[in-house]
Amino acid sequence: MRRSSDPLSRAMHRSVGAYLFNLTWALLDRKRRSREENELMVHMAHASRYHWSRCGRPLNLSIGEWQVSRVYATLGRPEPARHHAQRALAIARRAHLGRFYVAYAYEALARAESVAGRAGARDRYLRAARNAGRGIRDRDDLRMLREDLASIA
Repeated sequence: MRRSSDPLSRAMHRSVGAYLFNLTWALLDRKRRSREENELMVHMAHASRYHWSRCGRPLNLSIGEWQVSRVYATLGRPEPARHHAQRALAIARRAHLGRFYVAYAYEALARAESVAGRAGARDRYLRAARNAGRGIRDRDDLRMLREDLASIA
């Protein structure tokens, strides 16, 4: 994936990708953000996803797409939220990442459809997320998924 002209090593891409992911998450957690912080959050999520594309595995790419989708959904922008959620799902399925990542891709799709005001599609994706979540063995992962699903209007 890394081109020979790339001045950053895989380790540097990994470090920057993780750093930007965490900064994006910190902004997502804020109850209030300025317009500038919202724009910064979009740019950081995309930049994080880019850096993971230079060093990561399908797992990192699916998670990155999920985060970009979450950012757009949080900002009330359903079309890009839906687009990136679909990408997260496609990567998770193609790479056989497992129930947790498939369930979270459906969670992102449900959230995007909720933002779009499409209750029928939202409910279909919520069911798909719950179905995919069956069999998740890690209790913390399952609790987190259930909490996130419950937060979708």
